[in-house]
Amino acid sequence: MTRISARLVLSLLPFAAAGCAATLATGPAPVTHKVQARGETIAVGTANADAADDPAIWRNRANPRASLIVATDKKAGLYVYDLTGKVRSFRDAGRVNNVDLRDMGPRTGIIVAASDRTDKANAILALFRLDPKSGTLTPLAKIPAGAGEAYGICLYRERGALYAFNVLKDGTINQVAIDLSGTQPSGRIVRTMKLATQSEGCVADERTHRLYVAEEDVGLWRFDARATGGTTPVKLAAADGVRIVADTEGLTLAAEGTGNGGYLLVSSQGDNAYAVYRLRDDRFMGRFRIAPGKFGGTEETDGIAAMTGDFGPAFPGGLFVAQDGINPPGAQNFKLVAWRDIKRALGLR
Repeated sequence: MTRISARLVLSLLPFAAAGCAATLATGPAPVTHKVQARGETIAVGTANADAADDPAIWRNRANPRASLIVATDKKAGLYVYDLTGKVRSFRDAGRVNNVDLRDMGPRTGIIVAASDRTDKANAILALFRLDPKSGTLTPLAKIPAGAGEAYGICLYRERGALYAFNVLKDGTINQVAIDLSGTQPSGRIVRTMKLATQSEGCVADERTHRLYVAEEDVGLWRFDARATGGTTPVKLAAADGVRIVADTEGLTLAAEGTGNGGYLLVSSQGDNAYAVYRLRDDRFMGRFRIAPGKFGGTEETDGIAAMTGDFGPAFPGGLFVAQDGINPPGAQNFKLVAWRDIKRALGLR
């Protein structure tokens, strides 16, 4: 996975010609700071395989310690973990690659969406409802999400409406409007965007209506997330082998405040690290690595998730969850890090 290929160079050319210049790093390589995990999940059930992939976080505002993590075993289904890393439930959901969730309020509940790649020729959006008390997932619907192999997924709300961005393996991004008003959810594709090569990770900032997408060998892009917005991407950062080492994989937001405060975190999979960008001006703020400790480090991270706020004394200031691609002697799992530890390591205010 650690490679700088001719495909990277070729895929940059059309965007440079269109005025989207690559944000190439200059000067000495930045310091990669170290943090340690404060917890880890039980390993996924699929052993001896690249199976664990992507997490999503639900924060229990009334009782932060009772918050939950939903995560994929892309060979088998969805796990729900508590903050001690114990399994609350498992849903046999097939080949679900990425996952995201939104708490839609007491009437609708917590909606979980997963990219279902069981049929590699036709992407499916698999919807579930998460019960916060039992930690179980109830299947709701499977919605067609376009021709092609489902890969990444992220949810976005605009004026009360819920959308899913389905990132297909070839770089196509379909925006699906989800209708939750009926007895069974339905959806329709309202807009399509495109990146040149294989893409996966995505995250949407509902405060600024920005969608961020990771093109694996190329780097980081930003789109207008609104259903009526333009479809031309803006290049934010290149997989330059310095700040981001290909593959450019998971994306997540550590949002702070109601404006554009906080940070965008990117999995630099090729060198087992994470790059951090400030949201208000897209400025590169540094890099960190989850180093070996009581719960081990992380390698070859695919999906990541972050959320600020109170998660109890173990995770002050917020929670960061990262897939661990190499977790001997067990199968792959997810590491849990305090957001405050990351901020201190990088000197972020």
